[in-house]
Amino acid sequence: MRYQRSSALFSEAKKYIPGGVNSPVRAFKAVGGDPIFIKEAKGAYLYDEDGNYYIDYIASWGPLILGHAHKPVLEAVIEKAKKGTSFGIPTEIETELAKLAVSMVPNIDKIRFVNSGTEACMSAVRLARGYTARDKIIKFAGCYHGHSDSFLIQAGSGAVTFGSPNSPGVTQGTAKDTLLANYNDLDGVKALVKANQGEIAAIIIEPVAGNMGCIIPTDEFIKGLRELCTKEGILLLFDEVMTGFRLGKGGAQEALGVDADIVMFGKVIGGGLPVGAFAARTEIMSHLAPEGPVYQAGTLSGNPLAMSAGLAMLTELNTKPETFISLAEKTEFLHKGIAEVLNEKGIAHQINRFGSMISVHFCDDPVVDFESSAKGNNDTFKNYFHGMLDQGIYLPPSAFESYFLNDAISYSDLAKTIEAVSKVF
Repeated sequence: MRYQRSSALFSEAKKYIPGGVNSPVRAFKAVGGDPIFIKEAKGAYLYDEDGNYYIDYIASWGPLILGHAHKPVLEAVIEKAKKGTSFGIPTEIETELAKLAVSMVPNIDKIRFVNSGTEACMSAVRLARGYTARDKIIKFAGCYHGHSDSFLIQAGSGAVTFGSPNSPGVTQGTAKDTLLANYNDLDGVKALVKANQGEIAAIIIEPVAGNMGCIIPTDEFIKGLRELCTKEGILLLFDEVMTGFRLGKGGAQEALGVDADIVMFGKVIGGGLPVGAFAARTEIMSHLAPEGPVYQAGTLSGNPLAMSAGLAMLTELNTKPETFISLAEKTEFLHKGIAEVLNEKGIAHQINRFGSMISVHFCDDPVVDFESSAKGNNDTFKNYFHGMLDQGIYLPPSAFESYFLNDAISYSDLAKTIEAVSKVF
């Protein structure tokens, strides 16, 4: 049995961990079957507990942009760990990483490190509310900003109504301050702003979405949001937990040519260790404690191991900007190869791509928002996922997630992946 030990480990895990996993998508509920358990990874490859190996297209959901166990990152963490793993007291390396990040990203002066993308987004929204003295926010259906209560909201009864909780434990009081809009629908956002004039603190968005597949904003939409926010005194928040330091040195702001007011980071900025951050201009960040009244704190924030991994990762990306070109070219090669196979096989599909993010949707019409993404043929995706897994290709176990390429992937790996698609169909 190909996955015998993984299945046994999953059965054991379910006795002690809810659902057997520490993050729901890992449980394979969207695709069926039992998850594989990973023993180790190197470069572009994952190795499971049954001795199988896979070309990895999630890169730990984004952070391992240079590949697993990348030597400079690994060595930096090992050396730092020898000097202690956590102090809860300031260290020089926090400032070093902050200085480097600020130099790479446009339109930010100061940055605060936290421990996860969820924490970064939660804190950024609190800061936006404190800065504007307003309560409401607008988010977009299909965009994921972590599991903080404010973000677990589904659609209300109409375009100008507030949402309702889509998880038990989220109160109606929280939901009333979160307004839901559709991605790439600027008119819908304008209607929400008009119906809640002077009450909206922030619009929060994945500037290139990755949690309903890779969804690219139109120029009219993303630039229209910037103009609307400036006009109405609303802060524009870019959740760059996925896109930051992946779409380029300056992330999505640089790639799209649009400045946000607050930017949230995670993943790449920690080189594979738990980390998050949020950043903005000095006038906004000065409202944050201990300088200002908006409170945020964390015992492990600025952890030296995470800072050392992030510094090593960002240093390499900063000194080798050609990495982003290499990644984009590899992703384009994969896109063209998969499209050619699916066209030859007569399989209805849409492929979205931006930089080193890509997603395959089994549907006829363009995928531009959550509603169009949800129209994909889920049965086809399940067969595709498991077929690719059996061919040694690890894809996101959900039709609503972007792939993340790492630069350790070779063109022979890409060719093998394209050949696997042909075999599956």
